[in-house]
Amino acid sequence: MIYVKDHKTGDMFDPFSHLGPKRLKMLTDSWPGLFRRDVLPNLPVDLLSKYYARDIGRPTKELYAMMGVMLLQQMKDLSDDEAIRQFAFNTEWHYALNITGESDAAAYICTKTLWSMRELMSRHSLEERVFVLITEHLAKVFAVDMEKQRLDSTHIFSNMKHLGRIGLFIRTIKGFLTNLKRNHKDHYTKLPTHITQRYMTKQGESGFAMVKPSESSKRLEDLATDLFALVEQFKDEHKVTAMSSYHKLVRLLKEQCIVTTDEGKGEHVEIKPCKDIASDSMQNPSDPDAGYDGHKGQGYQAQVMETYSENGDAPCLITHVAVESAHAHDAHALIPAIEATAEHGFAASEILADSLYGSDENIQDAAALGVQVISPVLGKTSEDKLGLDAFHMSADETVISCPQGKFPERITHKNEKIVAVFNIASCMSCPCKDRCPAVEGKKGFYLRYERKQVRLAVRRAFEKTNEFKEKYRWRAGEEGTNSLAKQKTGLGKLRVRGMKAVRFAITLKWLGVNILRASAYKKPNNDENGSIAMKIAWSLWSVLALMKRTGDNICHIFLFLVFCSIWTDRATQNKVMVE
Repeated sequence: MIYVKDHKTGDMFDPFSHLGPKRLKMLTDSWPGLFRRDVLPNLPVDLLSKYYARDIGRPTKELYAMMGVMLLQQMKDLSDDEAIRQFAFNTEWHYALNITGESDAAAYICTKTLWSMRELMSRHSLEERVFVLITEHLAKVFAVDMEKQRLDSTHIFSNMKHLGRIGLFIRTIKGFLTNLKRNHKDHYTKLPTHITQRYMTKQGESGFAMVKPSESSKRLEDLATDLFALVEQFKDEHKVTAMSSYHKLVRLLKEQCIVTTDEGKGEHVEIKPCKDIASDSMQNPSDPDAGYDGHKGQGYQAQVMETYSENGDAPCLITHVAVESAHAHDAHALIPAIEATAEHGFAASEILADSLYGSDENIQDAAALGVQVISPVLGKTSEDKLGLDAFHMSADETVISCPQGKFPERITHKNEKIVAVFNIASCMSCPCKDRCPAVEGKKGFYLRYERKQVRLAVRRAFEKTNEFKEKYRWRAGEEGTNSLAKQKTGLGKLRVRGMKAVRFAITLKWLGVNILRASAYKKPNNDENGSIAMKIAWSLWSVLALMKRTGDNICHIFLFLVFCSIWTDRATQNKVMVE
């Protein structure tokens, strides 16, 4: 049976009044107050409740509180045991989750409940909907301007061991043999003795420990031979080939080995050179979804887009989170990020990004979607040579004149390619001849270029202006955001592995960053309204004191009640919110 509480209707008597006004103010002015007021009532419990029966079975735990626990656990980077203790004894959590009872039924959850709730939410990707709904609400409450945003990626390690090639082979083969022994013992008993002794006993495993670099190639060849023998032996056994551990064997063989056929000798397996191993290859059989980045290593990465404010009039909120394997290239993330934010109502008109996102194709595609991307051009030009930015161009990207003011004699267009021909006599006497990109030909000096090169040249010229530097300097704030998330929410090293669990944890951690920032932000409008109310209150107090002297008791009482009303309104409006 479904059990939910009404968190939008206030209580007649404050259940936390026993804390006293000072401690209660500390709660309302920090993240528990924001969570209780703006997060908890807006959690999409309706998406969760449809997986429970409404009229039969044991009552569920309070579903708003359960979704809140999932979010708070990731926001605070807690283990399951730590989250259970916080839920049971922490007053901040009780206030944030509106837990008003002291019984075990209200303030206790077991580990199994935590596991079941996390599995249910991650299986149906409910964390994505939670992220969108809460971020949308916070953006409305704080009047966040979505026009200007910035995009970057950050590397994330899942809870897996970093293995070398020998370790990868051993783990994969041993995992298969363990599952085979457990589920199909009749097949396991038919294996050659040297295979089972090598991978299933401590004495056999010790033979792979402390391998000398000079012996590593030989050990890898032995491992590859065993791997190939296992794949071939069970390739026709349907019960065995249906096992996920067998699929990992086949994948490892395909990614790390080359199978060749020799005349008279049959099939032979060889180890691929390291340079031929793809970055999306399996890094650990415990986490087959993880990839490899040449600069940052194994794991995952998150593409993150956030708003920014040049005058600090609103908190910076994360508007888009996309979790990828570490091998994915940043160049492919820009357009999906723009489309996703537009779909959720977080569309930007200007995006700052580094050079990996700023390919010419991305810039053109983003412009077609109505978004201006400000990004440096990837690569550098030679300072000894003149670039196309030194030539004077028309609006249709055609050369008008060279840096010396000489006009081309003729211009030809062919699709994206343009050829401008300059007078041979003028170019021969030009002082910039050795630096000019125009090449000498039979009938003149030929400047051959594509429209794409002109667009890149214009962008390079724009990079040298103060306008670009003033705009682009705000992109550096994204690095601080990534650092904040890793320090506050444990984003850098997760407790889980596998794409489903990793996506769940990362998405809720970034939502936790939004909550922490919003709870630390003080709304300027509240301060302004409060100061006006205080001025009115003090003016009325002055009139009150004057009437007291004159003995006008009725007006005295009336104005006193008005003063109290304004004072109460001031206390209600003075909400402290965070960045």
